[in-house]
Amino acid sequence: MTPLPLRSSLLALGLAAALAACHKQEAPQQPPPPEVGVITAQPQDAPLVQDQVGRLSAYRTADVRARVPGILLHRLYEEGSDVKAGQKLFQIDPQPLKAELDAQLANLASTRASAVNAKAQADRARGLIGKNYVSRQDLDTAEANERTANAAVKQAQANAESARINLGFTDVVSPIDGRAGQQQVTEGALVGQGETTLLTRVDQIDKLYVNFSVSVADLDAMRRAAAAGAATLSPTDKATVNIQLPDGTAYDKQGTLDFSSATVNPQTGTVNLRALLENPDERLLPGQFVTVKATLGDLHNVFLVPQAAVLRDANDAYVMVVGEGHAKDPKTGADVKVPSAAVRRPIKADRLSGSNWVVTGGLQPGDQIIVQGLPKARENSPVKASPAQAAPAAAAGPDADASAGKQ
Repeated sequence: MTPLPLRSSLLALGLAAALAACHKQEAPQQPPPPEVGVITAQPQDAPLVQDQVGRLSAYRTADVRARVPGILLHRLYEEGSDVKAGQKLFQIDPQPLKAELDAQLANLASTRASAVNAKAQADRARGLIGKNYVSRQDLDTAEANERTANAAVKQAQANAESARINLGFTDVVSPIDGRAGQQQVTEGALVGQGETTLLTRVDQIDKLYVNFSVSVADLDAMRRAAAAGAATLSPTDKATVNIQLPDGTAYDKQGTLDFSSATVNPQTGTVNLRALLENPDERLLPGQFVTVKATLGDLHNVFLVPQAAVLRDANDAYVMVVGEGHAKDPKTGADVKVPSAAVRRPIKADRLSGSNWVVTGGLQPGDQIIVQGLPKARENSPVKASPAQAAPAAAAGPDADASAGKQ
């Protein structure tokens, strides 16, 4: 039989071991740090793109007007159809103007006959002046009459030509190739009486102008960046424009900037710009609003960060990077360092380039930007970083795709 003191000692040791085991089981287990995917930030060049709202206008617009008075007889085109330069669009009653031409031609014949008589009299006087059969004054009078008759012939010729031109204006033709619009005056109306009556319009739309504007503040910022070497601005005729249709699709033709205003609109504080855009299938129409993406040059030493990695709050934009965090020790309250933690990094991201934000400030080369697993990454808490899987194209730098490929 075991002695009582020894039995008590063994029981005490067993209780102590049991209590120690309970304490070990009750100790909180620290969860492993969440896994996040990162890309490496590397500076690179990116297009300097301005996103603006633009409006399309016809390459050329011609007003088709009645240039002579008369009754409109016929419309000779189909409204909304394509017409050629010189094609007849309307017919004005030609009879009154034909009669006017006939009258002017008759007057021309009369003045020519008078001119022939005046020349004969002048020739006779010039032949007799040497024989003293006519006075010098009679010769001067005959030659003056000859000159007057010749001038009257020229005047009559001009009047006849003017009448012929007016008669030609009764055939109203299109001045340009393009699409003819709606008829503005119906047949039977008196047109051109005291004014050039608008009959229709013709718009050339196989090319279009894209009209948009850039704020003076943006323009000044671009010029300052160019002066500091952070950007290169393209010449006006080298800048390109792409447009996005209202349904979000991109138009497949690229335009070229062809005009930049030298003055500022005092009402809007903007500078007007215009680009020329090919429209061979006439898919686009004048008056249409589009989103303009104007590439005005290149930005240097910037970072391209996927949109999903850029967060925003009421103050600024920021990203989460893997670095040394700082936290409070729960026991002592002292500030302790946390290696490989998710750290908030404020950035300057003012414009988009494709699916990426163009970051011009706040990042350093080599920063590990968290692009996957962001909801699990808490600020100043440890994370387990690895190269992001299937990183978006053209991410933070040329090394991003290579890093993703190592997974």
